[in-house]
Amino acid sequence: MMTMRRVDALFDRMLALGASDLHLHQDEVPKARVHGTMKPLNEFPAINEQGMAQLMKELCTGRWDEFQSRHDLDFACEFGEKARFRVNFKKHYGGLGAVFRVIPSKILSIGDLQAPEILKEFADFHSGLVLLTGPTGSGKSTTLAAIIDHINSTRRRTILTIEEPIEFVHPSRESVIIQREVGTDVTTFSEGLRGALRQDVEVVLVGEMRDLETIRLAVTAAETGLLVFGTLHTNSAIKTIDRIIDVFPPDEQGSVRESLANALRAVCAQQLLPTADGKGRIAAHEILIQNRAVSNMIREAKTNQIVQAMMSGKGQGMQIMDDVLENLVRRKIVTAQNAWMKAADKERFEPYLSQ
Repeated sequence: MMTMRRVDALFDRMLALGASDLHLHQDEVPKARVHGTMKPLNEFPAINEQGMAQLMKELCTGRWDEFQSRHDLDFACEFGEKARFRVNFKKHYGGLGAVFRVIPSKILSIGDLQAPEILKEFADFHSGLVLLTGPTGSGKSTTLAAIIDHINSTRRRTILTIEEPIEFVHPSRESVIIQREVGTDVTTFSEGLRGALRQDVEVVLVGEMRDLETIRLAVTAAETGLLVFGTLHTNSAIKTIDRIIDVFPPDEQGSVRESLANALRAVCAQQLLPTADGKGRIAAHEILIQNRAVSNMIREAKTNQIVQAMMSGKGQGMQIMDDVLENLVRRKIVTAQNAWMKAADKERFEPYLSQ
């Protein structure tokens, strides 16, 4: 019989509410994020410092000393067969804190997510760099898991994932899947990428491209023949390209533009919005597919012109975020107010606000 942990009753409650996240902070009532909105769980008392420490120790057996040293810890934990969570422990001004994000037990398909069908074609790329971007909590990991699952189910390839922590557990199907966790199986993302170049893999998922060394190695791996999927915290396809280039020192940016012009295959920038009926959330996707015009604009530092290339590339599957948002408003799937908040061109949505 599984021993009940202090946090398990909170897990049960958040799952019953359909929450995506559980927030626990010292001396505060627990809170859950339900369809994007924070909801206090007033049926539970505030947790004092001793209670928080005990709760946290139960979950990170063997890594408490690491947390005490670093004051920050990322890992994954399981709630029996009910759910799996991505966990962050932290120390802050108010004391101890923990955030738990639900990882769906089932890997949803691209169709289940109502994502653009063009994402399935990412499985056809033999090499290059594919980027999934968006703010924290926008569903990047879920979309990326669906793409990897599609490759796993339809292609015979060797796939390596490097994550912190491992979120979705992929059983090998048509492909062979190897999953490595930063902090447990490998020290850093960059170390995992270096290993990939020697491990006879064909597809690599980099959980987060957060520093210069990881981005450099990801671009190099894509140039040398691997298909590399990565995530960045950017809100649009153009900002993603600029972000990668700007990470490098000025004297390297010319060569990086050339590398990216050759290696980039696609960018999917994602935003998550509450539905108009308040019963869920839906993702909006901006899609950039590399073609000769886009390559030249990257090479010539004319990324501001890529929007025009995307608008004329709809036949290729490209779409800009504001078009997607306006379509959702017209279909009454999301409110004009929420679309306006996510839009790049705010004026475009003002007529809908007045309605």
